[in-house]
Amino acid sequence: MFMKIIIGVLTGVAFYFILADAFKLPYVRTSRAVSNLAKKQKEKTSTLDVWLSNIASFLAKHMPMNEFKREELAADLKTAQMDITPEMYKANAIVKAMLIGVLAIPMLFIFPILAPVVLFLAFVLYRMNMKSVRVRIGNKRERIEADLPRLVATIRERISRDRNIQNIMRDFSKNARPEMKHELDITVADMASGNEEAAITRLETRVGSPMMSDVCRGLVTLIHGDVAINYWDTIAAKFSDIQRNRLKAEAQKAPRKVKRLSMCLLVCFMLIYVVVIVSQIAASVGVMFG
Repeated sequence: MFMKIIIGVLTGVAFYFILADAFKLPYVRTSRAVSNLAKKQKEKTSTLDVWLSNIASFLAKHMPMNEFKREELAADLKTAQMDITPEMYKANAIVKAMLIGVLAIPMLFIFPILAPVVLFLAFVLYRMNMKSVRVRIGNKRERIEADLPRLVATIRERISRDRNIQNIMRDFSKNARPEMKHELDITVADMASGNEEAAITRLETRVGSPMMSDVCRGLVTLIHGDVAINYWDTIAAKFSDIQRNRLKAEAQKAPRKVKRLSMCLLVCFMLIYVVVIVSQIAASVGVMFG
């Protein structure tokens, strides 16, 4: 068994060095120095990160992608504020999965039956990494939507005396969440340098939220000179209902968590009693037969 483990590990290492030489991967120290200089990090880049980055960069240069899927992924990466190409993003997901999948090689020598399991785990990891950008976008959208009721209330309060949308957004962004502040700052700069209506449309596209679409429609109407007080009153009430329902949903999750914790606590108490009872029985049996 010990010899099988050694053979499996050495085989995997040999495969890596053969592929590294064939694909002309740079030395680790060279790549680490370039990475640290480019990123201007205070902490040094680990050797593992350098290896994975080298392999991912090579794959990204030779990776074919469907044009439609590439554009869709590029838009998602831009929305998620991830400064990376679609090819590099997909290559990173493949390399991270390969890091697990390569363990199937030694498994073939040690426990062959576990090799398919390792490959399955690698595939699951790949799918999770590919979906991470959508998860990130969803989390960002939720944080932006959490600020929209306050934004609508601010607009409703100020439009009667100030119809300058840029001033309203600029003032609101000072106390907004980082995600909302980022989007509003981009939109204000976009409005200042170009067409206001086009800037609002781009904001709606970037966020991709039905709630933001309602706000943007009201802002476009305001740009055209119509205050539309009733519209802002309507979406303010609508957003309040949505926020209330979300808070109720969050509150309903709490009892389930409490129940799980209570069950764990109950099990711990039961284990304490079981240990005490078993120890007393063992002691009594020892006295009887001693």
